[in-house]
Amino acid sequence: MLGLAPDAAAAKAAGGVARPAKWAGTGCDGEAVWGECPGSGKSAYRACADLAGPAFRCSCPSRKIPCKHVLGLLLLWADGMVEAGARPGWVTEWTEQRRERAERAARRAAGGKGDGRGRDPKTAERRERRVDDGLAELDRWLRDQVAHGLAQAEQAPYRLWDDAARRLVDAQAGGLAGQVRGLAAIPRTPGWPGRLLEEYALLRLLVRAHRRRGELSEGLRATVRSRIGFTVPQEEVLSGGERVRDRWCVTGSRDTAQDLLTTRRVWLRGRESGRAALVLSFATPGSTLDASLVVGTEVDAELAFYPGAQPLRALVAERFGAPVPGTPPGMAVKEFLDEHAAALARDPWLDRWPATLDGARLARGEEGDLYAVDDAGDALPLRPTDPWRLLALSGGGPVTLSGEWTPRGLRPLAAWHETEGTVIL
Repeated sequence: MLGLAPDAAAAKAAGGVARPAKWAGTGCDGEAVWGECPGSGKSAYRACADLAGPAFRCSCPSRKIPCKHVLGLLLLWADGMVEAGARPGWVTEWTEQRRERAERAARRAAGGKGDGRGRDPKTAERRERRVDDGLAELDRWLRDQVAHGLAQAEQAPYRLWDDAARRLVDAQAGGLAGQVRGLAAIPRTPGWPGRLLEEYALLRLLVRAHRRRGELSEGLRATVRSRIGFTVPQEEVLSGGERVRDRWCVTGSRDTAQDLLTTRRVWLRGRESGRAALVLSFATPGSTLDASLVVGTEVDAELAFYPGAQPLRALVAERFGAPVPGTPPGMAVKEFLDEHAAALARDPWLDRWPATLDGARLARGEEGDLYAVDDAGDALPLRPTDPWRLLALSGGGPVTLSGEWTPRGLRPLAAWHETEGTVIL
């Protein structure tokens, strides 16, 4: 069993938990083994393994697969210390989800479209019920946080949010789990009470919108389902999504890593349509991200947009010719804020929006913060990871500046200088 360990440290740690006294609720059948092991908090870690896969799951925060708890459980099972029993509900749900994913993969391999039209209606109905139950529990949790007062959040352990996120994953509302986990970092930032209350309010708005989804417009209903975690297959987007052909300027790119998944966000702006677009790619360890969209170039292409009240995410459906260098069209600060306000009115859960400012100069605020100021004197606060590169490039002069706009300010991604050309920030 230790041959499954991801490294020597995990194999060594497994020996410490491979003791019957450390486990409760253990059991096995011909296909799976499961059990609960006390963790650092009040809640026990739930570990299980699909023996046919093999595949593993544990509710502990370790990023190793399998973790020490799963390895320890497997060691106990191999030594005959786990008795046969009936599966608890959380194990049954996990194995059913694995079987559903395997069935979808088999249909795609057999030439199916994978768009869900051939899915067992009972499977979809079961998920809808789980999501409804999970969001009802989230609604109670949100009301409890506000009723008990925000002051407790400043000293609360990480598991306050992590436990709520895990329950959402179990309810197959994984799109919300990352948002809930991210709340744990807010009480450690300046002005956190207002920000935390705002995030709680947006989550509750999403819960209520899903509850009344039958009354929503088609676009807003698609946005709500996407935020919760219902995905739209790429084949469906390419076959039925809104298509827009333009000369798309690649204005910025940013990679973020979470657990074992790296996400690349590439921002585009249509030269003729003025449309903003976001192209996502994902990579697991050992795989590579899509590098075909290079910042500082523009490509004649047709994009297919995912459905939503404010369509933003898109796929590159077709390209026409090779990309060429180009400076993207910029806008004034007021024009950008008006655009962002209109997008936010359509999708109140937007957490970032692409900005490209024309003729931006850098300036210091009264407290030393950095701002991008346009010719009209309007300014946006900057949140650069490395301000010196941007300061050296501009030298006090104007640049075309692109970045991601969030509630915390503009994160610069790239700049265009009349002599230096495109500079990645």
